[in-house]
Amino acid sequence: MKKIDVVGAVIHNEKKEVLCALRSQAMSLPGLWEFPGGKIEAGETPQESLIREIEEELDCTITVGDLIADVTHEYPTIIVRLITYNASIVDGIPTPKEHERLIWLPIEQLTALEWAPADIPTIEELKKLPEISN
Repeated sequence: MKKIDVVGAVIHNEKKEVLCALRSQAMSLPGLWEFPGGKIEAGETPQESLIREIEEELDCTITVGDLIADVTHEYPTIIVRLITYNASIVDGIPTPKEHERLIWLPIEQLTALEWAPADIPTIEELKKLPEISN
């Protein structure tokens, strides 16, 4: 089975809300929510990949913070390793170029959305972090 390594950004705003991205009908797992990001390309560090992906997907520049989760999820046709990091926007306003929709939610409301399975462990880790959820 094919395996890919991807990164996701848990982008926080000044209200301590997190940016959530709805996968479009043109993507795999359409209609599920995810943390924005994408595939790590050859020669890139996960952090470099995340900066590039957010520029491509959201037209924003970010700084990458601490690692949140590094999980592997086996879907029916692919194995995905998802590495998520805290991130902050330093330039631009998130604009969905590939996703159907973007919303900001407090951490305690994230579970109200239907998430892609690989993203769920990141939500569980976020709920454990008092410095972010307070």
